[in-house]
Amino acid sequence: MNELKEQENNRPRIVHLELSQETGFPLDFNTYYHTHLYCHQGGISFLFNNTQMKCKGGEFLFWFAESQLKDLEFSRAFKATILLVEKDFLNQNIPDQSWSIDAVLHSRQYPIKQLNDKSDRKRVLSNFKWLHDKFQDREHRFYDEVLNLQMRLFILDMWHTFANEYERRKRTLQSGSLYERFVHLVQEHCMAEREVQFYASLLSVTPKYLNFVCKQNSGVTASEWIQRYTKERIVLLLNNKNLNIAEIAEKMMFSSRSFFTRYVKKVLGITPTEYRNRLE
Repeated sequence: MNELKEQENNRPRIVHLELSQETGFPLDFNTYYHTHLYCHQGGISFLFNNTQMKCKGGEFLFWFAESQLKDLEFSRAFKATILLVEKDFLNQNIPDQSWSIDAVLHSRQYPIKQLNDKSDRKRVLSNFKWLHDKFQDREHRFYDEVLNLQMRLFILDMWHTFANEYERRKRTLQSGSLYERFVHLVQEHCMAEREVQFYASLLSVTPKYLNFVCKQNSGVTASEWIQRYTKERIVLLLNNKNLNIAEIAEKMMFSSRSFFTRYVKKVLGITPTEYRNRLE
């Protein structure tokens, strides 16, 4: 246990690197770090949650730590700049804003971001450098405080850069297939609505048919999708220590804290209090 703790203490919180086909990613990067990547040229293809994807020149890529990644392949001309941020350090500094939940859930499903112009690309690379520079400035009298603030500014600036892409994809989903519209509605309403009937009514179909369509498109029923998104929101809110459990239950429109506790026990296997205790 002491050896493991020593390894964790020696692991840098911020890593800034230039990548090519020859260098590749650091060993075990996906285990410990959230990955921010700007692709300058060429491309990188990969399996993400069993879906084939490719990030090409001029695009931004974000992977959460412990993402389901497989079969990473680089083109010959591949060149990219990456910023790796230690997962606990980033999670502890996510600003307490409701938009953060939408941003996190959106990125879990759509890791590749389209950058609109050169100013956005410059902003991304500048933010990489600023955060890494603050991490290296260990002589600063208020090192930890400044680094934490820069991490929060980094996150807010990234959200600003990707807001247009996020809104564009939302509009696309709203005009898409029944399955796509269902997924969008779940993202929008699952803080308060966790029954298939609610979404089926909005889409003017029966719950049975909605479950069928979801199963056909994704291998997962509508009720399972609702539970997945609700579970992710619960985890995000429980990780926010500025909210107590009663406040989270209220935010998610549960009729009582005890009902919320039973639901969390069902989806996480432990109670909210037990989950919080594991964060200590």
